[in-house]
Amino acid sequence: MKYMRSEKYDTPELQSKIMGPNPIKLEEELLDGNQIPQDAVVCDLGSGQGLTSVFLAKEYGFTVYAADLWSDPAENQAFFDSLGVPAGKIIPVKADAMELPFEKCFFDAIVSTDSYNYFGRDPAYLDDKLLPFVKAGGLVCIAIPGMKRDCHENLPGELLLSWTPEQLDYMHDVSYWTKMVGQCKDAEVLSVKEMESNDEVWADWLKQENEYAVGDRKSMEAGGGKYLNFISIVLRKKG
Repeated sequence: MKYMRSEKYDTPELQSKIMGPNPIKLEEELLDGNQIPQDAVVCDLGSGQGLTSVFLAKEYGFTVYAADLWSDPAENQAFFDSLGVPAGKIIPVKADAMELPFEKCFFDAIVSTDSYNYFGRDPAYLDDKLLPFVKAGGLVCIAIPGMKRDCHENLPGELLLSWTPEQLDYMHDVSYWTKMVGQCKDAEVLSVKEMESNDEVWADWLKQENEYAVGDRKSMEAGGGKYLNFISIVLRKKG
C-alpha cells in the first residue's frame, strides 16, 4: 500500500524514535478504513517514545493517552511540545498494560502497535484487563510481529542469529492469534490477518544505528525475514 500519511514522519530525527520495525507504517495500514470517529479518545497502548501517539493525534484528530510502562512521561511530553502538538491533545501516562489506571468504559478505541504480543498471550487478557476500559461498540486495533507459520519446535538457524528461543516465543502465526482472541467473550473479532508492510517496516528499522537494530540485522541479512510477518487484529466490544 501507499503510506501517504507516514511519509511525513520519514525524517532521521523522527525515525530515531522508533523502537522496532516502523510503527508508523504499521499503524497506517492497521487503521486503513478504520471506523474510529475523528474526535475519539484513544489509548495508544505501548506507546514507547510517543511517535505513534503523535501520528494518531495529528493524522486522525484523536485525543490520545500515550500509555507506556518503560518511557518517561516528562520526556514524551517535551517531545510532543517540540512538535507543536496542542496542549491536552496527547496525555503521556506511565502505565502497566496489566493494571491500566483509567476509568472503566473511558476509551472509544485502544490502538496497540508492536507491543500487544508481550502481554496479550493470555486468553483472559482481553476480557479481564483491556476491554473493561473500552466503551460499548468501541474498537481494539492491534498490530504485532509474528511468524508466517509457528516453528517453535524447530526454530530456523537464521532467526537464532539475533533472538533466543525465549524472545521468539512472543511471535506466533495468524492461526495462533485467531484462536487466542477468538476465546474473548466481550468482543466480536472483526479480522485477524497478515499485513502487507513486513518488508518495508523492517527495512526502515534496519537502517537505524541503535544496538537493537544492529543486532536484528544478523538474522535479517541471513534471510530470517522469510519466516516473519506482521499481523493485524481488530475487535469491536459488544454491548
